[in-house]
Amino acid sequence: MKVEYDPEADILYIRIKEDEIKDTVDWNDDIWADLNEKGEVVGIEIWKARKHVISEILRYLNRAKEIEV
Repeated sequence: MKVEYDPEADILYIRIKEDEIKDTVDWNDDIWADLNEKGEVVGIEIWKARKHVISEILRYLNRAKEIEV
């Protein structure tokens, strides 16, 4: 797996598998999945990554702190 982040554009790309991309599908307005010939997800592109990813990570960490107490 390889993760790339462009802070200026706020775009996160997660390459799950090295494979040729045959199709791209949109999951919502800011998240796309790249698919190989078999229809397997080989990459995910997330626009507005701070909103979608970082906020989720912070939410998870806050919940983890509550559980530890």
